[in-house]
Amino acid sequence: MVEKGVEKTRELPRYDLFIKGEWTRPASGKYFEVIYPYNLEVVAEVAEAGKEDLDRAVHAARESFENGLWRQMPASERAKLLWRVADLIESEGDRLARLETLCNGKLYREMLGQLKAIPYYFRYFAGWADKIVGDAKYLPDKPNVLNYTLREPYGVVAIVVPWNSPILLTTLSLAPALACGNTVVVKPSKNAPLGVIALAEMFQRAGFPPGVFNVVTGPGFVGEMLVGHPGVDKVCFTGGTDTGVHVAKVASQNLTKFVLELGGKSPQIVFEDCDVDAAVNGVVSGIVAASGQTCVAGSRLLVQEGLYEEFLDRMRNAFAKIKLGDPMDPHTQMGPVATRDQLDKILHYINTAKKEGARLVYGGGRPDDPSLTHGFFVMPTIFADVKPNMTIWREEIFGPVLAATSFSDENEAVKLANSVEFGLAAGIWTRDIYKAHRVAKQVYAGTVWINMYRSLSYASPFGGFKKSGVGRELAAEAIHEFTQSKSVWVELAGQKRDPFVLG
Repeated sequence: MVEKGVEKTRELPRYDLFIKGEWTRPASGKYFEVIYPYNLEVVAEVAEAGKEDLDRAVHAARESFENGLWRQMPASERAKLLWRVADLIESEGDRLARLETLCNGKLYREMLGQLKAIPYYFRYFAGWADKIVGDAKYLPDKPNVLNYTLREPYGVVAIVVPWNSPILLTTLSLAPALACGNTVVVKPSKNAPLGVIALAEMFQRAGFPPGVFNVVTGPGFVGEMLVGHPGVDKVCFTGGTDTGVHVAKVASQNLTKFVLELGGKSPQIVFEDCDVDAAVNGVVSGIVAASGQTCVAGSRLLVQEGLYEEFLDRMRNAFAKIKLGDPMDPHTQMGPVATRDQLDKILHYINTAKKEGARLVYGGGRPDDPSLTHGFFVMPTIFADVKPNMTIWREEIFGPVLAATSFSDENEAVKLANSVEFGLAAGIWTRDIYKAHRVAKQVYAGTVWINMYRSLSYASPFGGFKKSGVGRELAAEAIHEFTQSKSVWVELAGQKRDPFVLG
């Protein structure tokens, strides 16, 4: 269904499916439209895959894996290809960033920053390709046995990514999966497929064997079919927790292994002894950057009592200076949210907070600026005196809405930080390094930033506690996620064993 008010102002580019190294029309002949959240202009038509297309993509990946052309390729050669695609991404970062912004409305300069970093993720895992080894040992209880282990790829990996940072979130799973010798089928969000489609162009030009990397596009049911496909050996999903639970159920029907990077309701804990300017900057970054549409959004603000009202004033002033506008404009600091559904969801949470008695400090609705009424804009919003039983404290909003409360001491801060079902990230702001480490150890979160926020590295593991996910991405942990261990036993004594006794 096309968004009401969408305009077609020019002939649209049309994108097909990428299967077995070739661009192919969908079996149904159907295409859907992608719109720019800033002005609701239709920017592209994209193929809508069906079951037949999905079967072809999984079969292509399976065939490429089974024939050994990729997994048995010398690891140094796999690494060369990963370096080659990194170079292509680096050379076309501007174009790829623009495609991302056209789909999701995030700042072009932010997407460009991501595209400048992404090549290093591929290069890092290219460096792992020829270092994935097992070990050999004599077993302490079996002196006449040599035991060695192998780390082998799973096979076909399905990667399902959302609309907020498609190329980056694809890369987090794609780069290690390929370095380990797996083949891949990617299903990007219907709302933001153009960047991942362009990524397929890079793989084609880099000379990857046909079927190693495949892209299927379409509505949510395409992703569900992919997750539940019997030809898939591992699933990587990034998205909301409720959807992640469903993905786990569907994958489990085939006993398919999975990695889930899910929702968050991350706390920013601000102590009275912090560098206030740095903390304000970090809190703004955590909730306003990307219009709050990031899994690690620091959407809960915990401020020590003596600093509470002053900090809220500083936050109000900071929010009032944020420039909303065209995400392609280098002066814009916050663009629209990505979809009409997301806008409606955010406004619903704002209205719920008002009804439940939270104190509105700033924002609280759509902007008054007439130039912004045509896009999916919402004001950056601060609510104060939010109680742990309020909806905006407990549930992920995925928008620029900050829920603030105060705390008296370190113990109460930790209790409040851990009072939700999520555990993806947390921020701690204090000059007391002893306290910082004490709190970091007690907070239930997969990532804890101290006196900084919203940073990522290919060399540091990423994933969540509690309902924020299963498994880890990046760093050495990713190599273990995309390989499975095989134990090989070699009898050295040349002796026959009692066949009726476990030896």
